[in-house]
Amino acid sequence: MRTAIPLLGLLLSIPSLAQQHDPAMQQQHMEATKQAQQPSGDGRQLVKFPEHMKEHTLANMRDHLLALQEIQAALAASDYDRAADVAETRLGMTALKAHGAHESSKFMPKGMQDAGTAMHRGASRFSTIAKDAAVTGEIRPAVGALADVMGACVSCHTGYRLQ
Repeated sequence: MRTAIPLLGLLLSIPSLAQQHDPAMQQQHMEATKQAQQPSGDGRQLVKFPEHMKEHTLANMRDHLLALQEIQAALAASDYDRAADVAETRLGMTALKAHGAHESSKFMPKGMQDAGTAMHRGASRFSTIAKDAAVTGEIRPAVGALADVMGACVSCHTGYRLQ
């Protein structure tokens, strides 16, 4: 167990592809990591949503998580077009209307809105890069772009919680 803590510190100090890919995401990741390492209780900002909107938003976030799993499975199968399609239709900018993002964003503080926008834009960017991987076979840029998407999720979930 004693070796796990130094190993965890080492892993947290290694820059990821996402950090190399997008400086704004690197800053969000560093802030999320600092907050996650705080020993005190849950310091996330409570965001009050009407009950129906809270349930709707939580269902969307569970679908986002499922979409991320489907994207990773498609990447593992070298099905880059499928990964791109899932990213754009379920997470990307074209998914905003289907998720009712305009309605839920009314209840979000600006930082939460910004994290959501970064996630949706990042997913659309990933979609384009994954389509490139289908042609070139070069997967590293797609993996880095997917890390950016997930970094936006981590940033939001580290800073906010629904009430």
